[in-house]
Amino acid sequence: PQSHLPVGEAYEAFIGRTRHVPTRDGLHDFFNGLCWARFPRAKRRLNTLQSEAIARQGIQPQRGPLRDALTLFDENGAFWDPPAALREALAARQWRRLFQDLRALWQAHPPVLFGHGLLTQLVSPRKPATARVLLIDSATHSGADEAESDRDIRLVAALDQGPLAAARLLPLPVLGVPGWWPANEVPAFYDDAAVFRPRQ
Repeated sequence: PQSHLPVGEAYEAFIGRTRHVPTRDGLHDFFNGLCWARFPRAKRRLNTLQSEAIARQGIQPQRGPLRDALTLFDENGAFWDPPAALREALAARQWRRLFQDLRALWQAHPPVLFGHGLLTQLVSPRKPATARVLLIDSATHSGADEAESDRDIRLVAALDQGPLAAARLLPLPVLGVPGWWPANEVPAFYDDAAVFRPRQ
């Protein structure tokens, strides 16, 4: 229960110390629990990185770049190991190429949603809903039948490839993913520059 979190102790530090996750009633924490069940190693690694940052810096008025990036991924993250063409199009924010020209590649290479805040948003989907994608190494991918535990391990390895920074987390408007939203079957869906923004 949320009431087990002592007043004044940081949520992440409490989890690191006790291995218990304070939980409130509601979809947000429900989805967080499901993410802990599905990706226990990655969630534990995120918590360890958060706890270490808190131990070094204490609780400040602002989290700092590392804790910001960790929180952003925990809340809104996805991870993905697409082929090079999709990686390049995402990095360049070439939305037409990514979602239309390369549409045939998506079915075999879907991203995996991780952020519980993002999952909560998708209960009532809105076009601007955006995942922050961490690209992971595809060299060890074992195919479409890859076990969840193997995905979990690969995600931990990606998290450990240098300090996580917001710049490593690429924006992906999730309702644009082919097959995930009926409206994106119409090419004009991607004309909305407020959602599918060019790279700055």
